[in-house]
Amino acid sequence: MDWSEAFARRHQLDREWVRSAVGQARKIPAITQYVMPPATPSAKNWLAYRNRFIEPIRIQAGIRFWQTHEATLARAEQTYGVPAEIIVGIIGVETLYGKYTGNFRVIDALATLAFDFPAQHPRAAERQTYFSGELEQFLLLTKNHRWDPLGIKGSYAGAMGWPQFMPGSWAKFAVDFDGDGRIDLFSNTTDAIGSVANYFKAFNWQTGMPTHYPVQLDANQLNMDALMAPDILPTFSASSFMAKGAILEGAALAHTGPLALIELQNGGAPPSYVAGTENFYAITRYNWSSYYAMAVIELGQEIKAARQR
Repeated sequence: MDWSEAFARRHQLDREWVRSAVGQARKIPAITQYVMPPATPSAKNWLAYRNRFIEPIRIQAGIRFWQTHEATLARAEQTYGVPAEIIVGIIGVETLYGKYTGNFRVIDALATLAFDFPAQHPRAAERQTYFSGELEQFLLLTKNHRWDPLGIKGSYAGAMGWPQFMPGSWAKFAVDFDGDGRIDLFSNTTDAIGSVANYFKAFNWQTGMPTHYPVQLDANQLNMDALMAPDILPTFSASSFMAKGAILEGAALAHTGPLALIELQNGGAPPSYVAGTENFYAITRYNWSSYYAMAVIELGQEIKAARQR
C-alpha cells in the first residue's frame, strides 16, 4: 500500500483505484522459483535448444502465418527495414504464433516479482527494481487503455500478447500498425507485426546487414580470452577479429561494422561459433541470449526456405 500511495502521487492517479488494483494482486510462490537460476546448471546445448524451436509444427505454423499476413510483413519490412523472416521468427519462438501467450494474471506476476523477488537471487535488488517499474508501466497501460487490470494475462514474468512485450516495451515500442486508433498486441496480428519491427528499429537494426557470418578458428593465432571478453557485444573490426585468430571468408571480409565471436556450446561436443554483427546483437535486445537469437534467425530462415520450395 505504501508503494501504491507513492505511485498514485507520482502519476496523479486516483489513489483508491491504485490501492484496489494492487490490493487484489496475489503472490504466486511458483513464480519466485521460475526466476531463480538452476541450482545445478546443466551444460548448454545449442542443438538441443535449436530442436525445441526449429521443428515441423512451428515451421508449418510459421508458413501459414506468413501466407496469411504476407502483405503486412512486407509493409513492416518496407517501413522499418526489418526482414519478414526475423519478425516471423520472433513471434514463432515467443508464442508459436499466438498459441501460447501465458495464463498468469499479469498483475499477480508483476506484483510477486516487485514485492517478493527472491532475495537469494544474485541480482535480486536490480531485478526487483526492474519489476517494480514494470508494475508501474502495467498499471499506466491499463489506465490509458481502459483495461481491467485484473483481467490481463501473460507470462510468469508479465510479458503480454503475440510478441510477449513487457509493459515497458509496450509503452515504448508498440505501434498502431493498422491505423484503427488503438494498439492491440493480444489479438491484432497487424499491430504485433509492426511492433516487433519497430522494436528492432529502435535498437538500431541496420537494413541489409547480415546477422552473422561463418567463422573458423586458427589455433596458431587464437586469442580466445580477448575474443570472448566482450561477450556478445560487437567490438572487433574484421581485421582485428582475424588478427586474434577468428578467420573470415567471402562477404564477411568486406563487413565494415564491429563483430563479436558468438559461442554456442553443444553439451559434451565442441562448441559452434559464428561472427555476430550489430543486427545479431539487436535480436539479443529482445532476449539476452545468443541461443535465443540464433533460434529466431534459423526458424525464420527455415520458414522462408519452406515457402520458396
